[in-house]
Amino acid sequence: MVLFDTHAHLDDRSFEADREEVVRRAREAGVSCIVNVGFDLESSAQSIALAEKYGMVYAAVGVHPHDAGKVKPGYLKELEKMAAHPRVVALGEMGLDFYRDLSPRPAQRRVFQEQMALARKLEKPVIIHDREAHGEIMSILRREGPGPAGGVLHCFSGSWEMARECLAMGFYISIAGPVTFPNAPRLKDIASRVPLDRLLIETDAPYLAPVPHRGRRNEPAYVVFTAEEIARLRGMKTEELARICAENGRKLFRIG
Repeated sequence: MVLFDTHAHLDDRSFEADREEVVRRAREAGVSCIVNVGFDLESSAQSIALAEKYGMVYAAVGVHPHDAGKVKPGYLKELEKMAAHPRVVALGEMGLDFYRDLSPRPAQRRVFQEQMALARKLEKPVIIHDREAHGEIMSILRREGPGPAGGVLHCFSGSWEMARECLAMGFYISIAGPVTFPNAPRLKDIASRVPLDRLLIETDAPYLAPVPHRGRRNEPAYVVFTAEEIARLRGMKTEELARICAENGRKLFRIG
């Protein structure tokens, strides 16, 4: 089994007591790569530190919409410096979150678009966060596109029509633990229909743990449960589904 967790937050406080064991369990489960994703400048720097420490970990640097209202002048220059690190494979996560609205929406839009422009300049793929903001996300993506390096809609939660339009733009679609939930028929349908060469899997650890760990802390080893469910939906062997998704992740993030 070869697995690639394309979105995790191992710098989260919940991993402070047992991070070494979490990484070990991931390796033992067959996880060969993890992209640790920043949500502000501090966590982006921590992601780089984790990538320097663990050979299987790579970093993404960016500002989450929750933190868009806190950015200071010069944050883009800091992100650009971080993005030059050889272990940084993407910019993100960035986007819009109109569910919690922890930052003013104008700030969310501005910071999202500024990071998209930086990604185009640096030719880095983007990792996009979208929660209850599908219409505005699509409006921005239609206007600006993914850039030459492409990108991924992480923890996809939109409709099949939205997924199809994102795919036409060149984006990847990443499916997380909620696909294992019994009450997720729309996501199951999308996971069964996304072209195999555009499909990624992730944990978003420590959040969104899949069945049978739902409600507890998530970790990269659990990406196997997402792979198993998608393989079941598509009538494939889990090993083959995992291998294809891992190849897709390596291609998008230019690993190996």
